[in-house]
Amino acid sequence: MSKSNHLYYTLDHSTYDCQYHLVWTPKYRGNILADKYIKDELKREFKQICNWKNFIMKGWHIGDDHIHLHLVIPPKYSIAYAIEILKGKTSTWIKKRTKKFPPGALWCRGYFVSTLGIDEYALKNYIANQEKFKIDLPTLF
Repeated sequence: MSKSNHLYYTLDHSTYDCQYHLVWTPKYRGNILADKYIKDELKREFKQICNWKNFIMKGWHIGDDHIHLHLVIPPKYSIAYAIEILKGKTSTWIKKRTKKFPPGALWCRGYFVSTLGIDEYALKNYIANQEKFKIDLPTLF
């Protein structure tokens, strides 16, 4: 994966800008992520996962009771798969490093996702104006 310019990323056969805002919470809410060590470990683990899967982390916030991530995820991965990897790996790793959490899942089952990118007005305008730039090619037959 390479960055082709300041707006888009490329793979072998695609150019993309698939940005997502992800939010999820721990299973038992409360302020269980308030510990500085846990926050630092989660940040380190998110960076490792992003390097492993070629996600680009544009921003994050680890609150005391929730996680916010702003990621660019290559189109070869579904958002459900990305969430599965992020939540699954961090839950396993953080539970091995600390004994502060009860057995079972660390994260709640659900999550919030929102796409970011080209604004709706610009996209509608671009599509509506495609006819103006159409080039009629002569027919060969």
